[in-house]
Amino acid sequence: MAGLTTGGPNLDVGLLYDINALARRAPSAVDRIVGFLGDYGILALLVLLVLWCCHGARRQDEATAVDSFAALTWAPLGAALALLVNVPLREFVARPRPFRRHEGLEVLGTGPTDFSFVSDHAALAMALGVGLFVADRRFGLVAIGLALLEGLCRVYTGAHYPTDVIGGFALGTAVVLLLSPAATALLTPLFRAVARSPRARLLIRSRRLYLPRPVGLPQQHTPPGDLSRDKDLAA
Repeated sequence: MAGLTTGGPNLDVGLLYDINALARRAPSAVDRIVGFLGDYGILALLVLLVLWCCHGARRQDEATAVDSFAALTWAPLGAALALLVNVPLREFVARPRPFRRHEGLEVLGTGPTDFSFVSDHAALAMALGVGLFVADRRFGLVAIGLALLEGLCRVYTGAHYPTDVIGGFALGTAVVLLLSPAATALLTPLFRAVARSPRARLLIRSRRLYLPRPVGLPQQHTPPGDLSRDKDLAA
């Protein structure tokens, strides 16, 4: 299995060189930014996006909030499960990193020493993106776009072949979508119980939804006699 596009002219290696060549021509500051985004930055943005959607879901009605929190909670859980699935998969395929097989690559940073297929970063990013798309279509599209950018960054830095990234995308998507019905069936009753609990419901419902509405003061009507008296005084 280690011979997965590890040498010879092919589309995978050609794309690797084409994308990685951008790192040789770009300023060092750009390389540092891309390296940071590929390692930590984009994943951090995806986590913040999930938290932002959780904040917005707290303003919804009870039934909608319960469904939203079940889907939003499954997004990081599904991403973590995709990483666990990838542990034996990477050992089974045992594909070396591209910079260990191909000369002339611009490797940003020290370069990972473990196996290459599939990309953990790509699987994690796409799992978060697809999980967020299930919960919220608008923010989900943004998250999937960030996941695609994550994959591009991993090839740019010389850490992965393009097919490593595609495999990561497929793994993250498959885990989240295939197990989503079962995960939702387990998580929805849990959040429904939380929403109905007097003490715990503030975890998924905004405090403003439970504050009593201020009662308007009755308007004071001036008797007609007082109006005529005010007019006489004004004259």
